[in-house]
Amino acid sequence: MIGMRTGSEPMTARSALRARFWLSVWGVAWAIFGTIAFMLVGRPGWAIACGVLWLVITVDLAVIVRHIRQGPHFQPGRDVPPYRPVENRAPYRPPDDHTP
Repeated sequence: MIGMRTGSEPMTARSALRARFWLSVWGVAWAIFGTIAFMLVGRPGWAIACGVLWLVITVDLAVIVRHIRQGPHFQPGRDVPPYRPVENRAPYRPPDDHTP
């Protein structure tokens, strides 16, 4: 079964939370730098854009930290097997195409 698709990938997909965490930390650092730098050179539009980006990245960072703290459900290690698809669901059948 290795390499076979089950169709449940969107429900069982996992995220590399540690990588997302460090990329978000990097993004927060650059957004803070950009906000301050654009404020100092008198570019309020760009400073606001960097400030909004800073806010979005900070919210994403909070979600990432929450998922990491929730344990292996969101941050599996090598010893946590992939989730199995739901067994009692009917298989997907595409609708019949009745167009002539």
